[in-house]
Amino acid sequence: MRSASIRLVVIGLTAGSFASCATANTTVRRTNPVARGSLAVTEGLASYYGEDFQGKRTASGAAFDMNAMVAAHPRYPFGTLVRVTNLRNGRSTQVRIVDRGPAAERQAAGVIIDVSLRAAQSLDFIKAGRTRVRIEVLQWGKLDS
Repeated sequence: MRSASIRLVVIGLTAGSFASCATANTTVRRTNPVARGSLAVTEGLASYYGEDFQGKRTASGAAFDMNAMVAAHPRYPFGTLVRVTNLRNGRSTQVRIVDRGPAAERQAAGVIIDVSLRAAQSLDFIKAGRTRVRIEVLQWGKLDS
């Protein structure tokens, strides 16, 4: 009789524990490791620019180097460090924002960033000309003056 009572108490406590877990206010962990630690995340199309702009002044005042890991974004402050991930093949790379762009008509078509030739090679979309990407801000640059 005593062991039956103990069993009922154990079963009751166990059931109560499970019930309280079901109603507890718990925080769900992010399961997307790509977005962890990002300050902002956006998705859209990326294109690239290269030889036609080589050596020309960017909006930040620096000379454009198509072999550097740099990019143009319409709004992010110069110096902002972003991770660009090609959503078609999973490749990613980090670039620094040094210029303004893409051009308005390409923005209207969904292009959210222009990367340098070298970055496009790293992301493996030279042949395609543009690709779907995720942009994650890793570090904000200084506000434009």
